[in-house]
Amino acid sequence: MTPPRNSTAARDIAYALHPYTDHKAHLKDGPLVISRGKGVRVYDEQGKEYIETVAGLWCASLGFDNERLVEAAAAQMRKLPFYHAFTSKSHEPLVDLSEMLIERAPPSADGAPMSKVFFANSGSEANDSAIKMIWYMNNALGRPEKKKIIARLRGYHGITLAAASLTGLPANHKLFDLPLPGFHHVSTPHHYHNAQPGESEEAFATRLAEELEQKILAEGPETVAAFWAEPIMGAGGVVVPPATYFPKIQAVLKKHDVLFVADEVICGFWRTGNYWGCQTLGIQPDILVCAKALSASYLPISAVIVSEKVFQGIAEGSSSIGTWGHGFTYSGHPVPAAVAIETLKIYDETDIGGHVKRVGAHMQAALRERFGDHPLVGELRGTGLIAGMELVADKAKKVNFDPAKKVGGRLSKLGEKHGLIMRAMVNDSLGFSPPLIITEAEVDEMLDRLGTALDELMVELRRESIAVV
Repeated sequence: MTPPRNSTAARDIAYALHPYTDHKAHLKDGPLVISRGKGVRVYDEQGKEYIETVAGLWCASLGFDNERLVEAAAAQMRKLPFYHAFTSKSHEPLVDLSEMLIERAPPSADGAPMSKVFFANSGSEANDSAIKMIWYMNNALGRPEKKKIIARLRGYHGITLAAASLTGLPANHKLFDLPLPGFHHVSTPHHYHNAQPGESEEAFATRLAEELEQKILAEGPETVAAFWAEPIMGAGGVVVPPATYFPKIQAVLKKHDVLFVADEVICGFWRTGNYWGCQTLGIQPDILVCAKALSASYLPISAVIVSEKVFQGIAEGSSSIGTWGHGFTYSGHPVPAAVAIETLKIYDETDIGGHVKRVGAHMQAALRERFGDHPLVGELRGTGLIAGMELVADKAKKVNFDPAKKVGGRLSKLGEKHGLIMRAMVNDSLGFSPPLIITEAEVDEMLDRLGTALDELMVELRRESIAVV
């Protein structure tokens, strides 16, 4: 239906270019315009209420109306609305937040505490910055050939040129001439689809570690700089790795002097039931990248936390050149930094970790109890307050739908009809990552609405003879 002339939707069609959007379809259908939020819910222009099942983009961890964060931003705006961090300049919010992140960071790959924090504005910028740090470090250490980076198919690390090259999703490469040279990908650690018949999770993990080692050897260990991974894959469909996967991967990396970069943009700050996904999955990184829930996404900010080994390489290079020629105008901007500080304080003071453990366990159990036997649901996966539901055409054979049918997108649209905003991803997987403040009752309400939408989808697919149900 064409939006009314001069409405917000019509003006959006006329002037706005949206990320991750089919723009020909958008010209016809227009946007869903969200006007306000409260708790885990958002409201459109007409006042219709939706539960936000993915916290916006996996990120509004404290919901949509936290007054403490509003006040933190306002107070900092009045005191120091902007200053930069170039050429040894600093300010209190930057220093306080750096200290807080180092205190909370997991141990580095060598077991020592992490060393320094660099700030950017988004996960994509943070991952790009980490790539540049690694290249710079290896040049400074006299290893100019050690530059290749290995990530994983279906991994997601952002959309700037280098970060999108890390990302292992076709839509982020097609027509963009990506990935750039020097970026490589190994298999997705998804036991449900990629394990061989009868292969245990541990055997599957062993095979993936062997694949990684063979890739490093084929490229030449002296040319491979780093391996990138999310503890739990987010936009790739909420893929939880098999048991023993990361310990085996890390053994290979240490053997060949390859850095491990943990992308905690989605998993960090209690999402998986621990402060970091690294702690949930047994990872000790050389570099940790975070964003999103760092400020509950009230203002843009991201961070790259580096080990002493990485910092010393950067320091050596900057000494030889006279500067480390990287940074952003808004690196460590005082207002987002102040909001991030308040966010971390709220996590501590409200025991958000304990809350996630309780409510996350409820969400995981309820998803499986309600939908584990549903004819359209092939696999349910996740931990804490992150979960994935994969829809399949044939449950017994684990056969996905034809992507052209856009079945996951259809469920997402039906969800809007029933008061849910959902995220459809690869293989018709739906992601669930609600605000961390969600209650058990709100989880149940969310799943009630999901059940209604899912049953309606099943009726439609039966009518169209699309699914084996």
